[in-house]
Amino acid sequence: MDCIFCKIINGEIPAKKIYEDDIVFAFLDINPDSFGHTLIIPKKHYLDLSDIDGDTLMHIMNTAKMLKKRLEEKLKCDGLTLIQNNGEIQEVKHFHLHLKPFYKEKKDKTLEEAYQLLK
Repeated sequence: MDCIFCKIINGEIPAKKIYEDDIVFAFLDINPDSFGHTLIIPKKHYLDLSDIDGDTLMHIMNTAKMLKKRLEEKLKCDGLTLIQNNGEIQEVKHFHLHLKPFYKEKKDKTLEEAYQLLK
């Protein structure tokens, strides 16, 4: 399988990991839409929302809830958007949930600065 997210999970491609357990892997998006833009992916390959089982989906949402708190505390964001794409709009065909922090004022900080605050 030529899935970039599976390669990240297997350590074949580096990522700025901020959380991992037996079921999920969370890391900073390499092309962030906002400071601290995070992806949560299941370690098992699922195509999209139609393919993923309910227990894994619930675990991802619980992880999102925990990471939301960390993003708020460490990055001082003013809000958070959760996005999960399916079909043609889904760039990487491996289920993933975006956590996109929102700021009233734009943050001109780097991916590395976000990583240092969140790791």
